[in-house]
Amino acid sequence: MTVIADEAAAQDWLRQTLSVGDGGMARLTALVDLLLDENQRQNLVARGTLPHVWVRHIVDSAQLLHVSRETLPHGDWLDLGTGAGFPGLVIAALEPDRPVTLVDSRRLRTEWLQRAADALNLRNVRVVLSRVEDLPSGQHAVISARAFAPLDKLVTLSARFSTPDTLWLLPKGAGAAQELQMLPESWNHLFHVEHSLTDAHAGIITGRLLGQKAPPAHVFRQRGPK
Repeated sequence: MTVIADEAAAQDWLRQTLSVGDGGMARLTALVDLLLDENQRQNLVARGTLPHVWVRHIVDSAQLLHVSRETLPHGDWLDLGTGAGFPGLVIAALEPDRPVTLVDSRRLRTEWLQRAADALNLRNVRVVLSRVEDLPSGQHAVISARAFAPLDKLVTLSARFSTPDTLWLLPKGAGAAQELQMLPESWNHLFHVEHSLTDAHAGIITGRLLGQKAPPAHVFRQRGPK
């Protein structure tokens, strides 16, 4: 597997593999400029990643569209714990006709996300200041979360936003396979791990959550007369 290692290769991959046109590249370039500017005021992303922003944040987010190219459903995209807008803001910039909801519990982050969406003229973006636990239940076509919570906790918190047709796209680090193995057997799912294009050691958990298994029925033995 080839890992995208530098900024020029990242932009080439977007154009050639993901077929991002001039408009999409312009929106992504503007997003990078907004991020670099705001990161001087609040720590949106680790400063050490800024020299590699196209690899570490833009393509790392955009690759979800490539991983899911044969299974991605139409409909709204819910990005939980979006932070600086990764992956959700990148997805919104690449698919401006798809409704994207960005959820974060930090006011400074959500205020910046709204300013960024406005500056990029992304009318498909809805920014929500909330903890995941406090979000109203609903059904979404796609759910993403990058480094938000371990898989078992994330599924427990977020299953109420999912249907059996919802596609989950969860960028993880080197522990992706282990997290999937540790998901309790009480969950019916079709999850698997895809390799990341930006980190040879990282994985993306993707697939569908079918629901929880019914607990085993208790068998009561009827007592006879004493």
